[in-house]
Amino acid sequence: MSLKEFAGTLPDFAKDIRLNVGSLLNEAHLPDQQKYGLLLTCAHGSGYKPLVDATEAEVEGKLSPEAANAARAAAAVMAMNNVYYRFTHLAGNQEYRNMPARLRMNVIGAPGIDKVDFELFSLAVSAMNGCGMCIDAHENVLKKAGTSAEAIQTAVRIGAVMKAVATVHAAVN
Repeated sequence: MSLKEFAGTLPDFAKDIRLNVGSLLNEAHLPDQQKYGLLLTCAHGSGYKPLVDATEAEVEGKLSPEAANAARAAAAVMAMNNVYYRFTHLAGNQEYRNMPARLRMNVIGAPGIDKVDFELFSLAVSAMNGCGMCIDAHENVLKKAGTSAEAIQTAVRIGAVMKAVATVHAAVN
């Protein structure tokens, strides 16, 4: 089942979400690797298997194996980092910010694809997970690399829509 078909199973009260999925699939502001990589990253970041399966089918043949693996890796490492760094940011005790994380996250330094693409993937999942510290860190790297505000906004928009698809579908199925 394609992602558009999957979105088509959403109830009428989520018509806007269905329409937004169609808009994302037709998104022309990002190169295909970024667009499809973001869709895959955000599906995995949602943790909702039916959405992951539909998105895996959607991106098959549209992403290189390296890009698909990097998208999955971004979701995996952000699942960990967003919890840890959100804690260090929100904890009243500032001592935690100065302690080494002691978490393996080598994929961030060597994702196997263009660093900007991986940072966009990581930013979108960080936005989905509500980690302000990670959002700021990834956005800063992207801006220093010359990424446009429009590309950054589009990445977060993809995260928002994919999160909504997962949330609504899980609630009604």
